[in-house]
Amino acid sequence: MTTRPTADVVLRNGRFTTLDTGNPTASAVAVKDGKFLAVGDEQAVMPLAGSGTRIIDLKGRSVLPGLIDNHTHVIRGGLNYNMELRWDGVRSLADAMDMLRRQVAITPAPQWVRVVGGFTEHQFVERRLPTIDEINAIAPDTPVFLLHLYDRALLNAAALRAVGYTKETPEPPGGEITRDASGNPTGLLLAKPNAAILYATLAKGPKLPFDYQVNSTRHFMRELNRLGVTGVIDAGGGFQNYPDDYAVIQKLADEGQMTVRLAYNLFTQKPKQEKEDFLNWTSSVTYKQGDDYFRHNGAGEMLVFSAADFEDFRQPRPDMPPEMEGELEEVVRILAQNRWPWRLHATYDETISRALDVFEKVNQDIPLKGLNWFFDHAETISDKSIDRIAALGGGIAVQHRMAYQGEYFVERYGAAAAEATPPVARMLEKGVQVSAGTDATRVASYNPWVSLAWMITGKTVGGLQMYPRRNCLSRETALRMWTEKVAWFSNEEGKRGRIAAGQFADLIVPDKDFFACAEDELSFLTSELTMVGGRVVYGAGDFAPLDDNPVPPAMPDWSPVRTFKGYAAWGEPEGAGRNSLRRQAIASCGCASACGLHGHDHARAWGAKVPVSDLKGFFGALGCSCWAV
Repeated sequence: MTTRPTADVVLRNGRFTTLDTGNPTASAVAVKDGKFLAVGDEQAVMPLAGSGTRIIDLKGRSVLPGLIDNHTHVIRGGLNYNMELRWDGVRSLADAMDMLRRQVAITPAPQWVRVVGGFTEHQFVERRLPTIDEINAIAPDTPVFLLHLYDRALLNAAALRAVGYTKETPEPPGGEITRDASGNPTGLLLAKPNAAILYATLAKGPKLPFDYQVNSTRHFMRELNRLGVTGVIDAGGGFQNYPDDYAVIQKLADEGQMTVRLAYNLFTQKPKQEKEDFLNWTSSVTYKQGDDYFRHNGAGEMLVFSAADFEDFRQPRPDMPPEMEGELEEVVRILAQNRWPWRLHATYDETISRALDVFEKVNQDIPLKGLNWFFDHAETISDKSIDRIAALGGGIAVQHRMAYQGEYFVERYGAAAAEATPPVARMLEKGVQVSAGTDATRVASYNPWVSLAWMITGKTVGGLQMYPRRNCLSRETALRMWTEKVAWFSNEEGKRGRIAAGQFADLIVPDKDFFACAEDELSFLTSELTMVGGRVVYGAGDFAPLDDNPVPPAMPDWSPVRTFKGYAAWGEPEGAGRNSLRRQAIASCGCASACGLHGHDHARAWGAKVPVSDLKGFFGALGCSCWAV
């Protein structure tokens, strides 16, 4: 007689969207040894509970598979998360500058205040960045470094002194230190077209001690858990050296403190020495080494510097140098011979088509079938290139960078060209492997719901309708792009991405029903219960008592995370986050007159004493939409 297994955890009284086509919905699941043991109705699942089984009543809530980001920078981001003042999701520059002022007041010398990406000026109702004079007025003595996407950085006078930029500092290759009439740096750094000057300047700032970096990484993972992220593929990054900068995440993995499954790619840091890097790594690192929480995933997103086109749509498209093909072929042959998958950053079709020439040439000698290699980004990819990728068995990992840069793309190339950048619906139609992510933490926010909203609505975070409905995705298709479809990109098909027996027990309970909420609520969703491997790594609201993942206070004690927490300053819902956390107002208002500044609190706005008759004033002709209702 076969002994029936006893579940470690049973979740009952829920509405599960499983994404398993053979069993699309369920009301209960059983978990054992970190995997789903059974998925079905309570009659089938509850008998698997024993005296020691933890039973969680979901109270009729909707449940989704855990979200998996196909391209992010958690390892690098975690080292710095506690030092960063995040403007991600903040809707008013006035609020953002007040956050900056308050952080400057508590940041001790010689530390910097860093606002390092994840936002765009278009998200602010003021539709602009602060001026350097405004930053200097707030912070005359504390260095402030403000990174906007990968197009520019603003440094106040104290930061210029800290990094040593003077009249004598030479112009960097591929960038510009803007100067006044006397030749002195103004504090504005521009990527023209590459971001090396922005990377290099940020790298001059103080670093956290090792123990603080461990604490910082735990807080970053918890913030991802709060937003429903249970897994990521880490794409390496500039100034992220292997193995030195992986020591923190390795320690957390060794100690069982990973609350986000992480597959990492190795990113070369040495122009003209890339071949040596990959020869060394393929002889010392085994593909897939590690475990289900932290393991190697291949090479990239930088394979060779000569093949790196940057995504600053304020600048003309860069042409890759003539040596690109030769250098790329040397590296790809090494990877193919060692059966290492790779990912390659490529924004423009011109770069993609040249890289495909190389991949097709290597494929003639070393078949690439089964390698699960892919391009990242692919905003302007052509139908022909999609077909070539499909023929070689590759994939395309898209991210929501256009949600942050769409306005700039339209300004340079026009609205018609922007209608399919990237052409996600077309990629899916052609049957190529495709999934979604963020490219956080600098060029976009780590918030997965912003990416999902972008794919579903076709709108930028600034509200620009970029895509016609024919190029938008259904909610189910978008969700699959963030779950089951990512599994191919980490070579884990059948192991994660669905709520199905045998797959990892990774799931989330959103605070609103993803399939039923209004479109303008999608980007405000969070998770109230996040489970990774059957462990509750985040709990809020009714599920707060179930949280198995207590995290000590953010270190150091002046960390912005202590006050503002994370996305949209959610740690201060009545303070810094007040104008950004508008979901409750949206849900309770029956009209369609929301505006970017007041949300649905228009009654208060209409009664306010503001200069609506002044056409040059903030609330005048080009101001708040409340006044046009």
